Amino acid sequence: MAKKLFIPGPVEVSNDVFAAMSSPMIGHRMPEYAALHQSVTSQLQTLLNTKDPVFLSTSSAFGIMEGAVRNLVQKRCANFGNGAFSTKWHDVTKRCGIKADLFTAEWGQPITAEMVDKALASGDYDAMTMVHNETSTGVMSPLEEIAEVMKKYPYVSFIVDTVSSMTAVPIDFKALGLDVCLAGVQKAFGLPPGLAVCAVSRAALDKAKATPNRGYYFDFEEFEKNDLKHNTPSTPCISLIYGMDAQLKKMFAEGLDNRYRRHAQMAEATRNWITAQGFGLFAAEGHRSMTLTSGANDGRTDLDTLKKLVGERGYAMDNGYGKIKNETFRIPHMADMTLADLEEYFALLEELLPQVRS
Repeated sequence: MAKKLFIPGPVEVSNDVFAAMSSPMIGHRMPEYAALHQSVTSQLQTLLNTKDPVFLSTSSAFGIMEGAVRNLVQKRCANFGNGAFSTKWHDVTKRCGIKADLFTAEWGQPITAEMVDKALASGDYDAMTMVHNETSTGVMSPLEEIAEVMKKYPYVSFIVDTVSSMTAVPIDFKALGLDVCLAGVQKAFGLPPGLAVCAVSRAALDKAKATPNRGYYFDFEEFEKNDLKHNTPSTPCISLIYGMDAQLKKMFAEGLDNRYRRHAQMAEATRNWITAQGFGLFAAEGHRSMTLTSGANDGRTDLDTLKKLVGERGYAMDNGYGKIKNETFRIPHMADMTLADLEEYFALLEELLPQVRS
């Protein structure tokens, strides 16, 4: 039996998106695909406020995460980690044979502008990576404050994962001075997994051309050469791109400000519900995600059993990730979700919680 997803990705996908993905297949070198590609990338440029190219990659976001460091690290990379995915980026960087150092904050805490400034002041680095919204912990780091610090280091490529924040909060690529802003589509975009997007600055594209051993599949120069023809270097996931086109049009019809407001309202409602049930909030105050909330277990709730009971009722629940599994639980509030969806889920949890509390 298919379960209704209340996990932080993949999220529920709307029927209209599935319908768009069922559009008749076309060849990726046909003019029909070029028109589709241009429609999607131009809408993404509007979303991110940039005239720089936005590339489409048939991969998970980790493909672009690896590609970004392969393209843009010529000397040494500073990886900033405050959770499972941001820390994994350091592992990815090292596995590519790239010199890198990891700078960490405690899980539940943000990457701060002070941390970034202190690390980069050494002059040892020509690139940095960070995750804007750490999905494993529900922490959103202060990207605008970090961007101000990055102005002091124009020679350091500013590479940011916005996998679980893009489309849910404003991200102004131009104003922030980003070099790479990447996302997968299975979270706030509300699409099935398998497609990644990334905006890349002119400075980053020029730097990539001078970087050796950057590979082929995620080579930014190859992406740009093909994007100029409204295409991709290799065969893309055309059905997903049809879905992306439909979803972006729906976002603009809703209105971006309305979309951001809806996400903020769902985040507030989720936090209020969690605390009303006697749980804590894992993420530091002032740095809590707008797309998922990580609740802190109260020490008397059997989250493993709760997850099983929720599953028996036809819903998929998340009981924490990595080293904080069962110490936390995560409730998503992103993509096409509404307050009504959350209220449905909260009612189920309230019914089941007495059975799993000691």
